[in-house]
Amino acid sequence: MTALLKDLALWVLAICSIFILVKANTNLSPANQGESIIPLRTHSLYMPYIDQDLQNRWFDFGADTVINTNKYIRLTHDRQSQTGWLWSRLPLTATNWQVEFEFKIDGNNPNLYGDGMAVWFTTDRAKPGPVFGFIDKFEGLGIFFDTYANSRQSHSFPYVMAMMGDGHTEYDNANDGKANEIAGCEADIRGKSVATKARITYYKNTYLEVKLQYKEWDEWEPCFTINNITIPTVAYLGFSALTGDVSDNHDVISISTNSMNSVPPRVSKPIMPKESASSSWFGLLSILKLIATFAFLGVLILVYRMYRNQSNKRF
Repeated sequence: MTALLKDLALWVLAICSIFILVKANTNLSPANQGESIIPLRTHSLYMPYIDQDLQNRWFDFGADTVINTNKYIRLTHDRQSQTGWLWSRLPLTATNWQVEFEFKIDGNNPNLYGDGMAVWFTTDRAKPGPVFGFIDKFEGLGIFFDTYANSRQSHSFPYVMAMMGDGHTEYDNANDGKANEIAGCEADIRGKSVATKARITYYKNTYLEVKLQYKEWDEWEPCFTINNITIPTVAYLGFSALTGDVSDNHDVISISTNSMNSVPPRVSKPIMPKESASSSWFGLLSILKLIATFAFLGVLILVYRMYRNQSNKRF
């Protein structure tokens, strides 16, 4: 009888385990089941930056840019009238992506410095110009880390702002891009002892978010979020910087880019249609019927074994 009770307990345990697994699998949403992050080596860059031929397979650099293989890619030195750039050789074609990069802006003069640097997602690449080291009338997204005020503004500097270029509109340089700004934030990103970083997250045609690290390590400050934004499907990733009468060191230290398969944080998941909910309910009922069938078969086997044991005792 003890052996029979053990068998019965094992059957119950097996049935409960099957039910728990089925229930857990049913509760997983499609987004959670398919969520993944894929590193994009083609748009990531780390020390020592270049190979033995003094080139990089995935990035080009030019103008006044200088590479220190143990420290940084310096787009401009703390000197007047410098321009530097760093551009991916291939376009960033992932549907959803996240670019996180470490940078550093500092110089010798604590009171007078500029002009700033930018990160780009544009249809053109590697063309020096007047907009933080890139061409004017660009097509795509520019995010500017502006450290010098050309005119009186209601916000303080440094200032981080975004502009969507249509290929025809000029950057409003005299007013620090005020006419072009679609979002921005004040951020004391210059001359920090903690590593300064930016994290840009994009979901196609839906959502763009920029966060900054400059106060404490791994403390990410929200800068801005833009909904219903569309970056060109074929856009190159670039970094550039510019100095004029005032100057600063503008360094890129590392770039990490990932392709993402997930749901935007602030986009509501669609409500399940009634017919889909009914289908899921009927599917769950079918599974429960199958479990009940296994349980019934288990009971029959146990009854049969009990009957055989009793018969053997009689004889």
